[in-house]
Amino acid sequence: MRAPLPDFPWDALAPYGEIARSHPGGIIDLSQGTPVDPTPDFIQEVFGRASNSPSYPLTAGTPELRAAISKWARERLGASGEFDVLPVIGSKELVAWLPTILEAKKVLIPEIAYPTYHVGALIGGAESIPVGIDSSTWPSADLAWLNSPSNPTGRVHSIDEVKACIQWSRDSGSILASDECYLEFDHTAQSISVLSQTGSDNSNILAVHSLSKRSSMAGYRAAFMIGDSQLISRIREFRKHAGMIVPLPVQKAMTAALADDKHVAIQRARYNARRELLSPALKAVGFRIEFSNSGLYIWCTRDEDAWTSVEWLAHKGILATPGSFYGDKGARHIRIAMTATDDHIKDAVLRLEA
Repeated sequence: MRAPLPDFPWDALAPYGEIARSHPGGIIDLSQGTPVDPTPDFIQEVFGRASNSPSYPLTAGTPELRAAISKWARERLGASGEFDVLPVIGSKELVAWLPTILEAKKVLIPEIAYPTYHVGALIGGAESIPVGIDSSTWPSADLAWLNSPSNPTGRVHSIDEVKACIQWSRDSGSILASDECYLEFDHTAQSISVLSQTGSDNSNILAVHSLSKRSSMAGYRAAFMIGDSQLISRIREFRKHAGMIVPLPVQKAMTAALADDKHVAIQRARYNARRELLSPALKAVGFRIEFSNSGLYIWCTRDEDAWTSVEWLAHKGILATPGSFYGDKGARHIRIAMTATDDHIKDAVLRLEA
């Protein structure tokens, strides 16, 4: 029997949402990283044209989608050598099921981390071990998660740090899975993919990407993995038997989205402009911003319990996420998402200034 799953963290935030909703101006929800900007029209059009889809799609992905992912991996991520690709039903689903699929018994997760890394280990009956980025301190394990840019902190790991994690994988014969879902949203630091540092040897290496934020396609549940061909073959067989298949209209939309970078640049500029507007206002009321070099979030603290900061903001009608959702080391921080409209971000600034 696996260990009991933790309480769903967002349920604990609900009472503070009620406080925020009671504000005369209503709630400004900066807690969940749910995109609010429209899915680009050209993606919607491709999805619509593919809506007559009576047959089962391929688990492996259409030839066109596989080619699009491979091309994007080489041109955008710097991937080289032999690798395979596989579309998946959103990156969260993959993160949650990967330890089970790989039959991992020990899983290393970042010490401040997206909660699903831990939950995925529990679902698979594995031991979940929080670790720092210094891989020289890592114990032996079957699977280790790397996350850069980090959710929630926005930290971008250096080339040397990423290379050291790859070397840990080489030395231990363990799998290194790199969650790179925020790689397209650089701010003050340049993100790199683990695939750019393997020297064309992608054995035991997996990179996970999502179009949820990159292309405002969260509702499509569109993501994919790239890496070790033998590993992906094992994962693909499991998913075929389990019926884990990305719907064909979504595969068509993914193919179109990966062929265009202009909409990504527009979305990156939106998120960064919101960050630049909100950051000074947070500093003015006593928050210290840490990391937040890339991605969609501001990670900050007033050196007080996270829930105290959450409540203070809630009385201003602003809902933020306590850092304790992401591990014990986040207990005095909060995460603020840029996934709100420009008008809501401007309103949040005014409320902080007031």
